[in-house]
Amino acid sequence: LQSSARTKKSWKVETVSTGSLSLDIALGIGGLPKGRIIEIYGPESSGKTTLALQTIAEAQKKGGVCAFVDAEHALDPVYARKLGVDLQNLLISQPDTGEQALEITDTLVRSGAIDVLVIDSVAALTPKAEIEGEMGDSLPGMQARLMSQALRKLTGSISR
Repeated sequence: LQSSARTKKSWKVETVSTGSLSLDIALGIGGLPKGRIIEIYGPESSGKTTLALQTIAEAQKKGGVCAFVDAEHALDPVYARKLGVDLQNLLISQPDTGEQALEITDTLVRSGAIDVLVIDSVAALTPKAEIEGEMGDSLPGMQARLMSQALRKLTGSISR
């Protein structure tokens, strides 16, 4: 245990701007905290990918290295460019399975070379067994188990 006086410096959290001044202010720390797993949740077509791409653009403007794991296989390069994303300097992966996406993510996180990593989207992370199975197969909780394991692994890697 340490006294709060000694750890006060560590309370200052490094952030990445979302590209929206209003949202950065509303978040209370000036953007999204670095070194954290953040889930952006909302209905379809509510701007989740736009927010993620704007955040990537802001990180790139500051010299950050970014990656986009496109589990949906739906990244629109024209739209990303319009938002300010430098596609030449964006690492893009379009994995076939949820396991592949999360292994790529873990490798990138453990490398320590990535400032912002986006997985678009968690809902599209389909387990290999589901892809290889028959239509109508009941595989309850498989994606939840996949995500639970991945988050435990990633949390440890990110905190280092």
